[in-house]
Amino acid sequence: MAKQLISYDLVQPGRDYAELFEAIKAIGLWWHCLESVWIVVTDLTSAQVRDRLTPHIDTNDKLAVFKLAGDWATQGLDKDRNDWLRKNM
Repeated sequence: MAKQLISYDLVQPGRDYAELFEAIKAIGLWWHCLESVWIVVTDLTSAQVRDRLTPHIDTNDKLAVFKLAGDWATQGLDKDRNDWLRKNM
């Protein structure tokens, strides 16, 4: 299963993230690691993840999806977050 990193910028102030968050959670095992960054473990390709999330953002928003290779490093993340990475990456 691929590990997909999802990052976004929702341009309009006051945007409700709930619909996008639910769409991300539906893709697979997820972790909301930073404010606008998620990692999802899924069988979907990066393009398929993008296509599933696009209906949940506005046309002026930005979305990037990257397949992760497994090598990672962190700074400032707590033990629980690092434990999630060790287990799932």
